[in-house]
Amino acid sequence: MSAGVEVAHAEPAAFAPAPGAAPLPAMVAAQAVAETRSLLRNGEQLLLTLVIPLLLLAMLSLEPIVNFGAGLSRIDFMTPGIMALAVMSTAFTSQAIATGFERRYGVLKRLGATPLSRGGLITAKTATVIAVELLQAVLILIVALIIGWRPHAAVAAIVVVPVLLLLGTAAFSGLALAMAGSIRAEATLAAANLVWIVLLGTGGVVFPLTKFPAGARHFFELLPTGALSTGLRSVLAHGVVFPVGNVVTLLIWAVAAIALAARVFRWE
Repeated sequence: MSAGVEVAHAEPAAFAPAPGAAPLPAMVAAQAVAETRSLLRNGEQLLLTLVIPLLLLAMLSLEPIVNFGAGLSRIDFMTPGIMALAVMSTAFTSQAIATGFERRYGVLKRLGATPLSRGGLITAKTATVIAVELLQAVLILIVALIIGWRPHAAVAAIVVVPVLLLLGTAAFSGLALAMAGSIRAEATLAAANLVWIVLLGTGGVVFPLTKFPAGARHFFELLPTGALSTGLRSVLAHGVVFPVGNVVTLLIWAVAAIALAARVFRWE
């Protein structure tokens, strides 16, 4: 080759392919967005998570259907209870039913073939629940304030109330995924609705736990709905700064439920 001839060298590609799974946070975020869109398009789930709690709040706060006893106005009693009901409806009942049928129709099986782990799916579904609950909380607060609710809370409630709601969400979400990931969809549908009805009556949501015998009352307060409704009512209606017993109860439920879901959840 002559000395005056230059040989052109190919430039390396600017973007080399990088096969492999996306980072876990990116997978979780993408799945959470898909879950949220699916939930907001489902009319039955919107009825359960948004419409029914608001109807109960308005009806039971304005009409003397339930005797709450002395000490609290109707709206002061109902608002924290409806917050707890909204968490239970979204994180437990709605999520259990939706996940159960996703499992039945093979949606979870297809997700299981992706790099998304069981822990990632549980995290994405919990994030979806939290997003919906933020919408619920805004609507409940607006309706309650219109009706006449005026919270009697310490400044610490700004932090304590979200802590209670997040712990309740984690507990109910774990229980929902443990149920939906281990039994048939039809059984999940029946069981989730039955549990919702039972806890509606015995969880301190619309009926005061003081109306029950002492032994039953102490048991119901240890259930996640009882701990959540009692804790919220203590903070928002009675001015308690930090309901230690309710927080500890919810924390135990949250840790145990999420651990159970991670252990028993099956894709198909």
